Amino acid sequence: MSGPVPTAIARCAAGQAAGAIEITWSDGGRGVYSPRLLRDACPCATCREQRAAPQPPGLLPVLSPAEVAPLAITAMRPVGQYAYAIGFSDGHSSGIYTLEYLRELA
Repeated sequence: MSGPVPTAIARCAAGQAAGAIEITWSDGGRGVYSPRLLRDACPCATCREQRAAPQPPGLLPVLSPAEVAPLAITAMRPVGQYAYAIGFSDGHSSGIYTLEYLRELA
């Protein structure tokens, strides 16, 4: 791996970023990732297809109860030495976030 790697990962406990994940990178960079940012940027095939699908004009989406509830990160586990799998309170957990992708999102 030639790019920066995480040197510290912590959950933000207070303030405006409460519930977010903070990653400190080996190149000195720092990123704060809110649950909504990560969920909206989920790289799994299903989420990518949903984002790419054309939305009919003038129709409002119907939200599920899970989408209305506050979103939280419930799990974060390493996948090899190149990515993290992140679980969310809406039950979604199939996205694999590579270190490069997380760095781009910062």
